[in-house]
Amino acid sequence: MKKLLLYIFVIGLVFNIFISNISSTNIEKIAEDNIILEDFDPLIDINLTIDILEIRALDRIDLFSEPDFFLKITINDEDFKSQIWTNTRYIYDCYKVTTDVPDEIENVVIKIELFDSNLLKNRICDISSEKNHDDEGYSIDLIYNIKTGIWSGDDYNIGDSSGYGRGCGSGDGSIYKAENDCEIKFNIYQNDFDNDGLPYWVETYVYGTDPTQNNLGEDADLDGIPIEWEHRWGFNPLIWENHQIFDPDCDSLNNSEEFITAQFGTDPYRKDILLEIDYMEYENNSEQIEIFNRLKEVIKKPYHNRNIIIHLDFGEIDGGDIIPSDNETSFEEIQEIYNKYFIHNGSQRWKRGIFHYALIVDNCKPGGYGFSGDVWPYWGYIPGTNSFVLSKDLIKIKIDFFKKSEEMIFAHLFMHEMGHNFGIRFGHPFGCDNPNSDNPFRPSFWLFRNYKSVMNYRYTYLILDYSDGSHGREILMIGKI
Repeated sequence: MKKLLLYIFVIGLVFNIFISNISSTNIEKIAEDNIILEDFDPLIDINLTIDILEIRALDRIDLFSEPDFFLKITINDEDFKSQIWTNTRYIYDCYKVTTDVPDEIENVVIKIELFDSNLLKNRICDISSEKNHDDEGYSIDLIYNIKTGIWSGDDYNIGDSSGYGRGCGSGDGSIYKAENDCEIKFNIYQNDFDNDGLPYWVETYVYGTDPTQNNLGEDADLDGIPIEWEHRWGFNPLIWENHQIFDPDCDSLNNSEEFITAQFGTDPYRKDILLEIDYMEYENNSEQIEIFNRLKEVIKKPYHNRNIIIHLDFGEIDGGDIIPSDNETSFEEIQEIYNKYFIHNGSQRWKRGIFHYALIVDNCKPGGYGFSGDVWPYWGYIPGTNSFVLSKDLIKIKIDFFKKSEEMIFAHLFMHEMGHNFGIRFGHPFGCDNPNSDNPFRPSFWLFRNYKSVMNYRYTYLILDYSDGSHGREILMIGKI
């Protein structure tokens, strides 16, 4: 009898351990992968779309040419491969894939990989903020939730420093290392019956809205922000929140301003900069527009490397205004242009606290300086500086002297003057904007040689970057874009 009881006890113990092991290791995975819970949208058959909006090389990917990019996207173990974009370092509106997903399984598993096509072996590009190790840390792995329409994993909507819907290879601190760093911007969404972007489940069980009626633009809590924006960024569209004060990423754009500029792709949890550009008429305006389009790509790299996204309005809203030519533009005239073309005689003064303003004139003295538009006269920086002016005559002189392209000279000057907009000014730090630092026959040229920044006149046209103290020997590579 005792032996029988002992056998029963042992068998029961083994069975409990077996069940416990199944529960702790396998049941969640089995439930996630196979168990049918319900139809998360009984109104439609759910399709998932991954829309790749931008691809950009941040490193030199190929030694003798631009990269030949292609994408591989895996959705629930099904692979999709894009075309090859030959010899290009940036692409817009790149690739879109739509596929049917099970309506009864909550999570969709996604992997996004970017490659440079080569004859011998394709090279994987780094679009992840994770540290690189062997074959890991290059791709973006995500879980998309069809109940909420929100994804998580290597990219997430609240607090991701690279931004929601953006992967950046230099986010692992490899700005000065050659690791095939690239950035990729994307959006993921599912179809829904009323086409308001809010999934059936979240409308029915969370917000109590009608999944057959389009709710775009509705503001039930009267806090000035519509339901679709608050849902995307994790705020509660049913409870009033003070979005005019909230600034989670500390970029001086509050949530209300981030919403106003959402068409640019601003993100309330990642730093954004917005800059409007207006210019005086050129002999060949179409050629100049091409130069400015190249300028946009050149100037993005140093900011984007650090997960600070600069958005240039050269016509996307109302920037890119062509101003009548003038032989020499005085400060009073610059104030008039600022008032007429930037804040539109006060009717768009809201832009004053959101956008910086760049004005390109035929000639002015000095050839470039920062200003606020609200006071007169001064050159450089005072609190409130949000604008700068550059003269075409100065650009021509620098092109001839440094033998660089027009967009590269523009980029260096843009970044220098934007530095003043950010509060970097003469003597702060030492060597900044020191006029005696541009000549090797002056002591300041040597005294401040370790201040390697576009704000030091010794390096203004050699370094397209601010100083973070880590340039070091990289000075030899600065200027390669």
